[in-house]
Amino acid sequence: MPTIQDTVEVELGGRTVTVPKGGLYDRFRMDPNLDEIARDPRVSSVDFFRGLSKTKVDSPIGETFTPNFYYRISTARITMLARSSAIRDRLPAELAPLQVAPGLGLVSIIFFRYDVCDIDFYTEAAVGVAVRPARHGRLGFADLVAGLDDDHLHSYVLSLPVNTQIAQVRGHDGYGFPKWVTELDVDIDDTHTTARVANDHGDTDIALSVPTPAQTRHPSGERVSSLTSYTSINGAWHSTTSQTNQLSAGSALLPRNLDLRLGSGRLSDDVRSLKPIRTVRLDVTTEGQLALHMPVPTSVPATPR
Repeated sequence: MPTIQDTVEVELGGRTVTVPKGGLYDRFRMDPNLDEIARDPRVSSVDFFRGLSKTKVDSPIGETFTPNFYYRISTARITMLARSSAIRDRLPAELAPLQVAPGLGLVSIIFFRYDVCDIDFYTEAAVGVAVRPARHGRLGFADLVAGLDDDHLHSYVLSLPVNTQIAQVRGHDGYGFPKWVTELDVDIDDTHTTARVANDHGDTDIALSVPTPAQTRHPSGERVSSLTSYTSINGAWHSTTSQTNQLSAGSALLPRNLDLRLGSGRLSDDVRSLKPIRTVRLDVTTEGQLALHMPVPTSVPATPR
């Protein structure tokens, strides 16, 4: 990670943040040269991004290019069952839990490591829940089947800490996500996955240690999934779409030897409030890529569910 001497100051929507001097954001301001990115030994290919055009847009953080490209990422997702009533208590009135069975919904804890991306290296963690698509009223099970069939699910995020200023400002001011900066370590390789998020006092908020499931390699573009997340920006609902290109990934149903520790902090408080019943799946991607689009206005039901 850069030292103070290795950083420069940049302005985003009236706020000043520091970024690595000579890093991708310092050099390219979200509009990179893909041929140069391809020369980074950590990046196996940029073919996925050549099919996605960058667009300059106005946003709450000023003019920027979208989507935000993540050229080398790794992630770990823990999916748990929880009572729909507990999930509903944490959702805005306009959103409803996606039910996988009567009275049961899905809760996720996710850890992210972004080794190469347009806003430079950072780590992130999330507590979120699966929700029904906002703009129609089909039954939850039908939503689930449709989402799994086309690899497109919908979510609402309760907490999303990061470890860099630029990621916090862009995510909070630009996307409407509940982001703050904290100490956050994520390490994922072919054998083991570990993560730790600190609270405001430096103690453990949440921590994970688990053997990495066996990984399967995929050609670029073979396994691309989408996720739509709902946020409120200045009182108006928006949806944010991300596209993930999995290059090496593996899963475990009813995972064993999973050590998930809840401590004291916002993430642990959110997990406890959802009253999870059982961990049903662990998904680990040791190599992937991501395109994160800027949020767009969306309509949601005006009356409580």
